[in-house]
Amino acid sequence: MATRQLARSVVLQSLYEWDFYSKKEDFSKILERNLAEFAPGIDEPDFAWRLAKGVIEHLPELDKIIEKAAPEWPIQQIAVIDRNALRIGLYELLYADPNEVPPKVAINEAIEIAKNYGGPNSGKFINGVLGTVYKEVGDRTQNASQSQ
Repeated sequence: MATRQLARSVVLQSLYEWDFYSKKEDFSKILERNLAEFAPGIDEPDFAWRLAKGVIEHLPELDKIIEKAAPEWPIQQIAVIDRNALRIGLYELLYADPNEVPPKVAINEAIEIAKNYGGPNSGKFINGVLGTVYKEVGDRTQNASQSQ
């Protein structure tokens, strides 16, 4: 498994645990433990930390975007895995450096995580929500290069 893909998986597992316990546990300790257990010697641990920190810092905005893009699915009714795969994908789609993580890579990685850890329809659900958001915001990589 590629380093960043592994990092995303560990972040997903950590967010799942944190979310499952109603965000009452210390997230840093959860991520630290999971990195040590599931990704010892990972090449880019800072990527996992940046990703997790970004998702948590933008959590209210990410959840509002999810609710707008999937109005028939209140955030608490979305499966915990799917909810957190969406948060990771949305964070990378909207806030990560598009030259580091192109939008289509962000979407594809979130879909793969959902397929690996979620239910039989998770990949389709994630694809639908992230595709809707992508259509609204456009390709930030192209927008960034056009404005220069």
